[in-house]
Amino acid sequence: MMDGTDLGGVILTAFHSFNIHTDDQQIYTSDNRVAQYQRIASMSLAGAATASERPMSRDVMEDYWSEMKNIKEDAPGQHEEMMERGSMDEAELEEEWLQEAGLSTLVSGTQSDGPTDALLSTLTHSQAAMVKKHLDNYTQTLRKRNRQPMRHVRDVFSTPDTSSAELTPSVSPNGQISHKLPQWNLPKAAAAAQSQCSVSEREVSSGSSEVMLLSVDVAYSETARAHRRARECQDCRRLQKDDLLRFQVIKPRQGLTRVSDLSSEDIKKIGYISLIELTTFYDVLGIELKRNRVWWSKARESGIFGVPLPTLLENDQKKYPGSRVPLVFKKLLSKLEQTGLQTEGILRVPGSAARVKHLRQELELKFYEDRFDWDEVRQNDAAGLLKMFIRELPYPLLTQQHLPAFTAAQNITSPKHQIQALHLLIMLLPEANRDTLKALLEFLSKVVAFEEKNRMSLWNVSMIVAPNLFIFRGKNARQEEMQGAVGSAHLVRLLIKHQDLLWTVPCFLISHVRKMNEAATDKRTPTSEKTKRKLLRRWNIEKDKDRNEVTDLLDGVIKVQAPLHAKVSMAIQLNSEMKARDIMARFDVENSRGSRSAARRHKQFLFEVGGNIGERCLDPDTYLLDVYGVNPHCEWVLKSLPT
Repeated sequence: MMDGTDLGGVILTAFHSFNIHTDDQQIYTSDNRVAQYQRIASMSLAGAATASERPMSRDVMEDYWSEMKNIKEDAPGQHEEMMERGSMDEAELEEEWLQEAGLSTLVSGTQSDGPTDALLSTLTHSQAAMVKKHLDNYTQTLRKRNRQPMRHVRDVFSTPDTSSAELTPSVSPNGQISHKLPQWNLPKAAAAAQSQCSVSEREVSSGSSEVMLLSVDVAYSETARAHRRARECQDCRRLQKDDLLRFQVIKPRQGLTRVSDLSSEDIKKIGYISLIELTTFYDVLGIELKRNRVWWSKARESGIFGVPLPTLLENDQKKYPGSRVPLVFKKLLSKLEQTGLQTEGILRVPGSAARVKHLRQELELKFYEDRFDWDEVRQNDAAGLLKMFIRELPYPLLTQQHLPAFTAAQNITSPKHQIQALHLLIMLLPEANRDTLKALLEFLSKVVAFEEKNRMSLWNVSMIVAPNLFIFRGKNARQEEMQGAVGSAHLVRLLIKHQDLLWTVPCFLISHVRKMNEAATDKRTPTSEKTKRKLLRRWNIEKDKDRNEVTDLLDGVIKVQAPLHAKVSMAIQLNSEMKARDIMARFDVENSRGSRSAARRHKQFLFEVGGNIGERCLDPDTYLLDVYGVNPHCEWVLKSLPT
């Protein structure tokens, strides 16, 4: 635990006298701020009903409002430059959702080439019902505007309208989506989902009172449905009474998978499924999820501040290929780690406004020319520049389209379900945003670890970082900021505290990807006689190869490739207890006898490549026979992680 004094609820005990100016320069005095604070005081964090006896300290709340005041002074009128992208009606919002869910062919009218049908064929009953709901709304809204949809909902879900518990589409031979339950999602999974809450409760009861085991094998929307049927499952009541609980993922036999362990193509598919699952999950919990209208900012194409993350990374990668986090952001974090972790009030105490402004100009001019003098930067200056960089991103780090979903997570009463919502949201973030956020959270965790020296508790850090991450834009921005003060800080606390769990890909999402890849492969058919003959010859060759592999499968033998090792390949007999680390150790022994040095310089990991996955780096504790069972046609490769 990073902070043994975390609070499960909030009672505001004081009001503070400093003034905050809105965009129109209206001054909030103590009298008219009282009503604002009282509304915030009525908000609860997860478990506030049972843990609100412990009031939040005056200093912690003052951190938030002081940070808001500093932000306004640093960038007066910054949000006035935001422009709304016209007026988006319901049809456009639904179309945007379907496109982000990887279902663009449903609204474009183009013939699906496989990916859309493959995605639809893997959905659970509840997820399919949610897609149908969005497609229905889209179709009905177009009809109100006297326009015909490119594809009617009946063309996708060809059966009569039934309850959501009976809907799951699959791909029919003629390309239509029929009403059929996929084989991988038979009642066994549903039964597991129904018993999930009771299983979790037993795990809490039998283990430490401070640890909650979290299963990632079944879709969260299915476990939440079981929760809702029971009104409230016992493990959720248990969690509400103990805000000191830590969450720990139940380690699956196929191993834990980090976001960085998967290929970019598979991560993109994870994003599609996560959006559908998140929307379904919120619907089951009764949480309203609104989509933001798009606001455009004046984005720069070069420089450092105010440049979109993808543009920054594109510029950085010209100098340092493979960069995943903006170089200036990494440098600011490094500067703070070297000199500021033990500084009292780091992040809280602002640097000189004039000096920070000067350093910002110097960075813009000299950073990419390697002429910037980092010795001139004091700890508090670096903290100010770091927060300024985050605030001035033209689009929020948590993304404009998903910021409402992050904010809505504040309304989830069960801490377990709140963590599950954040888990799906992290899977949804674009790669650049997710990697940059992770770098920030790792740094904040280090700040909290030095609390005794720097006097920055987890709550202090969260209160200061929250207004820099939860940036609301548009005509209702001020109201949203005031209402979300405590709740957004609580979410930042959860992000810091549970970041390792949140950057682990749930097993049920990986199962979706495997089924998508298999379905897409099955849909690929030759388009000409010449192509058919070529493929037939190739299939015959592969069939002979597969026949040999089947013999190996019966014997439990795999062939591991290790191009950087002295012994470049090895046939290995699997058994039920063999793990990836056993293979790595065996090759390390062989490599110690050889002369190749590349493998000794870089730690090697075992990957499953191809078959029904693009590529996955295996957790050293992965049971290989279990992976072999779900992906028998993959290749096994020992290699270094991408830099």
